[in-house]
Amino acid sequence: MRILAIDYGKKAIGLAITDELQLTIRPLTTIRRKDGGFRGLPERIGAIIAENGVGILVIGLPLNMDGTRGDAARCVERFIGDLRKVTTTPIVTVDERLTSREAEERLRASGAGARERRRRSDEYAAVIILEDYLAACNARRQPDQEII
Repeated sequence: MRILAIDYGKKAIGLAITDELQLTIRPLTTIRRKDGGFRGLPERIGAIIAENGVGILVIGLPLNMDGTRGDAARCVERFIGDLRKVTTTPIVTVDERLTSREAEERLRASGAGARERRRRSDEYAAVIILEDYLAACNARRQPDQEII
């Protein structure tokens, strides 16, 4: 089963996805407000979920630096409510503080120019959200105990 991550922002929404074995992560796309706005966005995400066989949806929750929820987090929570109307896929939130900055740094380190960084930073932030989610899942797993 694939996992889809969403970096939800006011101007753009970045998407990243795992392979079926959840071994690799790749940027999927960026949906921009200027490309028709966010009208029908839950339905578009629902279609992407269905097309890709997504079993878990991970959404970045933009907490304030002190860990509290602000306007941006409440906006994402409303979006999650809208998604729940169009899909039964389990939805998990992940603290996304500083993912946009890390995405920008990764793209810069890879040699991406300013235009490329602006175009792809949201989907790379979604990659980082997905990496954080998978790392947390792996940290919770107990290693097999040796039977003597």
